[in-house]
Amino acid sequence: MKKSLFTESQIVAILKESDAGVPVNEVWRRHGISSATYYKWKAKYGGLDVSELRRVKELEAENASLKRMYAELALENEAIKAVLKKL
Repeated sequence: MKKSLFTESQIVAILKESDAGVPVNEVWRRHGISSATYYKWKAKYGGLDVSELRRVKELEAENASLKRMYAELALENEAIKAVLKKL
């Protein structure tokens, strides 16, 4: 997947421009993005502040960590049950 030229905080700032009243076509031209990119960003980041975006990223990372921990513990539990069943 291609890495974006814009950081997430820059994307939020671009979306805020259009919310402030700048015509959307002008925002696309000024930042060199397509309409599809703009609307994809709007669907993903619309209505978020930079601080909220950071918090969402932190929560996603924490959630991924917890899922990995659960998967490891579930495998360990299954292995212990299998060993106990054989005894």
